[in-house]
Amino acid sequence: MSSTLAHPGVPIQRAESSDQSSSQEREHTPSWQPRNLCVALESASRRASLQERQIKELESKLALDLSNSRAIENLLQEVFTGIHQTTERAHFASSNTVPHIDHSLQEDISLLADLEESLPDIGSQVRDIRNVYDRGRDKARDLMSSLEWLNTPLSQRLRTIIFTPNAPVSKKWKIAVRSLFALVFCACMWIAWITLRGAVRAHRQRLVWGERLMS
Repeated sequence: MSSTLAHPGVPIQRAESSDQSSSQEREHTPSWQPRNLCVALESASRRASLQERQIKELESKLALDLSNSRAIENLLQEVFTGIHQTTERAHFASSNTVPHIDHSLQEDISLLADLEESLPDIGSQVRDIRNVYDRGRDKARDLMSSLEWLNTPLSQRLRTIIFTPNAPVSKKWKIAVRSLFALVFCACMWIAWITLRGAVRAHRQRLVWGERLMS
């Protein structure tokens, strides 16, 4: 048997020693029992189920991470779009709006300089206009008071001239009217004094006016 398994060029003793070693290995190899096989299968099934759960959890985590990455990608895309639009608007403003604003500012500065130069003249004109307005207002007030004075009755005007200092007449006219009033008042007082003196004299002489008239 050993002579037939030997290869050409290989010694016969080496083949026999290899057959003896293989037979010893088969003798020392443990034989599987059914109980050990069940335990091994059970442990293998537990590991398989555990690995399956881990795979499912990993799949769910991967799905969640994928959805989050898609959301982040969309958000970044929106941000990039907004930045691009803002950049375009800033470029448009810097190329069109800013020169227009600068030109308008230069025109406003020149106008302000012109106004600063003409402001004293305008101020003097405004003061002149104010003075003219004040004089016109005073004249209008004087005319209104004069019209009211002319529409006042003569007796009230005389009382105002004589007894009050607010009459809208000249001082000469006031002096003349008050002097005339003083003369008239003195004349009336003198006449009243003469009349009263005659009455007292008649009463002393027992002259009754009624009897004297009847006689």
